[in-house]
Amino acid sequence: MARFSTFLFDLDGTLVDHFAAIHRSHSHTMRQLGLPAPTMAQVRAAVGGGLELAITKLVGPARLAEALPIYRAYWDQTMLDDVALLPGARELLITLHARGAKLAVFTNKVGGSSRLICDHLGIAPLLSGTFGAHDTPWLKPQPEFAAHALAQLGTTPATALLVGDSSFDVQAAHNGGFPCWAVATGTHTAEELRAAGAERVFSDLPALGRELGC
Repeated sequence: MARFSTFLFDLDGTLVDHFAAIHRSHSHTMRQLGLPAPTMAQVRAAVGGGLELAITKLVGPARLAEALPIYRAYWDQTMLDDVALLPGARELLITLHARGAKLAVFTNKVGGSSRLICDHLGIAPLLSGTFGAHDTPWLKPQPEFAAHALAQLGTTPATALLVGDSSFDVQAAHNGGFPCWAVATGTHTAEELRAAGAERVFSDLPALGRELGC
């Protein structure tokens, strides 16, 4: 796998399990708006395209402006509760870092939150960058976002691989000119990831790591 020397990792559902905190924050927001709390399945189906899109899917566009500040205030207070690395994440990052690969988080989660989470979980020292929402004008799958990340890392699409768990990740990689290897640990099933065009689909990060010789 010498072809890959730059690895862009999605965060939620790929490196970390943060769905309990995300579900709790959406539930709090919707209750504050007088709406029934969403199920975990509804939240999983809503996320991936950025916070504004997720809230819009859950409360409707007419209440987005009202819901956003409620969500953000609660999220800022509670986001480090119930967040954990997914099995194999730390080991994979350590091994790839030791090989000299450039590693970065590439996510539609707000960049500031993403950096706090990576610090909290102790993986920040292994990363050459963390690129998230509000860091640039773009989100996945816009090609400008991928181009920006690679430029900041000083690398090119020719040696890059995106590891993610959703169709947004597959599209972002392809729009950026590099492949996506997907894990079925987040919002999409293996069948959905294959249908989205992922070059490889794995059950989890340990299985992906074995393919990379980690």
